[in-house]
Amino acid sequence: MFRGNHPARIEESGRLKLPVPFKQLLDADNVTDLYVTSEDGQRAKIWTLKAWEQIEANLAPHTTMNEAVEKYLDMTSYYGQQVKIDAQGRIVLPQILREAAKLEGELVVMGKITYLQVVNKSQFAQDLAARAISPDERKSVGAILAQVTKN
Repeated sequence: MFRGNHPARIEESGRLKLPVPFKQLLDADNVTDLYVTSEDGQRAKIWTLKAWEQIEANLAPHTTMNEAVEKYLDMTSYYGQQVKIDAQGRIVLPQILREAAKLEGELVVMGKITYLQVVNKSQFAQDLAARAISPDERKSVGAILAQVTKN
């Protein structure tokens, strides 16, 4: 499971060195192939290729009948690329996604349980300050966590 926040920088070549704690998790599972994409062009999501292939398998039966699935695939294909982790633990973020999400300079790489999320550090800090968790949202999360503790 990916968790926590690790600062990072992107190289001029568009390569991102994966933070050591996340790289260690990938190494432990012998993962070298990843899929980098975005659902909104604002943040990159890094999935193991195996996890992304499971998403595709779940969506495949719905591609011709569900417009939302088509839109999702359009977006994730447009921004997406399969990448390989190099010997130094770096990956290349797709240029079109780097430009759209302003993935340059200082970044934040966050664990989101099943994937990694990469965002522009200053932009994310501004967005986070404006997106406080409402009382209703806290209640919703509390209900989910209460179900987990009952099991």
